[in-house]
Amino acid sequence: LQLVESGGGLVQPGGSLRLSCAASGDSLNYYAVGWIRQAPGKGREGVSCISASGSVTKYVDTVKGRFTLSRDTTKNMVYLQIDSLRPEDTAVYYCAATYGNYKDCYSGPAPVHEYDYWGQGAQVTVSS
Repeated sequence: LQLVESGGGLVQPGGSLRLSCAASGDSLNYYAVGWIRQAPGKGREGVSCISASGSVTKYVDTVKGRFTLSRDTTKNMVYLQIDSLRPEDTAVYYCAATYGNYKDCYSGPAPVHEYDYWGQGAQVTVSS
């Protein structure tokens, strides 16, 4: 499975953008997909996930109500819509996939080390 993110950029506070994650080599139907971000000088943090079945999506409290994760099975893609952006959302955003114990996403994003496949990351900078 290969993952490629796109859609990052520089956005003013309060703005919006949509990140895309294109998968190839296998169907995302077999994987839970998470969005993980890494802010400057900090560790990676899972912020959202969607289960392999597509029936469960979860968000961490810091992004709940502002981030929306969706999946298009016909295109084998996952999206992260980010609204009401804040400077603290500045980070490199990665999509990652896991087929192990966290496929159901019931407990939220899997621990970072549980993801089996990673994209290269997309920079999101929120600044006026």
